[in-house]
Amino acid sequence: MTKESPRAMNTRLPEPSADARAASAALCELIAADIAAAGGWIPFSRYMELALYAPGLGYYSGGSQKFGAAGDFITAPELTPLFAHTLAVQAAQVMANSAPQILEVGAGRGILAAELLLELERTCSLPEHYLILELSGELRARQHETLFQMAPHLAPRVAWLDALPATFAGLVLGNEVLDAMPVALIEWCEDGAAEEILQRGVALDERGNFAWAARPVQGELLQAAQLLASEVPIAAPYVSEIGLAARAWLGEWGRILERGALLLIDYGFPRAEYYFPQRSSGTLMCHYRHHAHGDPLWWPGLNDITAHVDFTAIAEAGFEAGLEVLGYTGQAQFLLNCGITGILGRLPDQTGKAFLAQSRAVGKLISPNEMGELFKVIALGRGLKQPLLGFSRGDRLHAL
Repeated sequence: MTKESPRAMNTRLPEPSADARAASAALCELIAADIAAAGGWIPFSRYMELALYAPGLGYYSGGSQKFGAAGDFITAPELTPLFAHTLAVQAAQVMANSAPQILEVGAGRGILAAELLLELERTCSLPEHYLILELSGELRARQHETLFQMAPHLAPRVAWLDALPATFAGLVLGNEVLDAMPVALIEWCEDGAAEEILQRGVALDERGNFAWAARPVQGELLQAAQLLASEVPIAAPYVSEIGLAARAWLGEWGRILERGALLLIDYGFPRAEYYFPQRSSGTLMCHYRHHAHGDPLWWPGLNDITAHVDFTAIAEAGFEAGLEVLGYTGQAQFLLNCGITGILGRLPDQTGKAFLAQSRAVGKLISPNEMGELFKVIALGRGLKQPLLGFSRGDRLHAL
């Protein structure tokens, strides 16, 4: 495996440091060995898994700064603490109707956990336990540091998990988790008079660099691709993603969740919108130092790799696992239902710079031209008798 790919010469993107290039080169060697062991080709889903989660080298398990102004992207909890304070309204309702526990999946730097705990303390709704499922040791350390800086008296309530629990009751919270689960890349192409379905993967070219390669799709993935094509109009040539990993993850929660709800926030669409004819190149996207680009083979381990979420598939997977689909709506509607404007109005100085900054951040969260419509919120659960506040108006279950 060569140390630098031709993609490294992409002048649109900031040049990685020498240390970052060395870390990426080590990951490239690991992925190349995986390709060789698999006979010269791995599906893109496997490449994405290694690029993001290979121990010590993948994007989420390495040591680079990922979140915030110094990282590659900014998430909603980092824009304003009012995001967490608004989620606390929904969290308190779920816990009151199930169990006083929260499990956050993929907690980033820990800002959402800290702010959520502080707001729940203010409203006398603290969970007895706040669990964080985090596979990255580096991110665990940052979460621990954030919690002890922002809410040291609440930090003893927090514990970290290495894997999904055997059983759970309470609220499961996932903010921008589904989009980073590995996806398969499927290509519908015309072969003479027939249409062929291929699975894109990664191989090595003659110089030892990563290169795209496709093979006929088989097994469960073939069935999913054929079913998809029977439900939505897909006209070859067409490339898109199928997220079997996310579906399997929802299936596990159908076994684990005794009572409570999963609240999942991410960018995506219902199936009928996801597979629009105009979206014929798919939704795969990479993020590097606040630059978005479409080449996941560029410096592996240094980029976040994401795909939009097919929320219809998420709802179906949850339903098939025995969970009830409790609501689905845009992020703006969800936050408004939970009272974000009133929470903004609680700020003491309604004219100063701090208030204006928070007001602008809230505007970005709820504006249809920003995050308000791109991001969606879906809830799945079991054993809850009371409708969830976040979906009291503008529920779009019918769109799934």
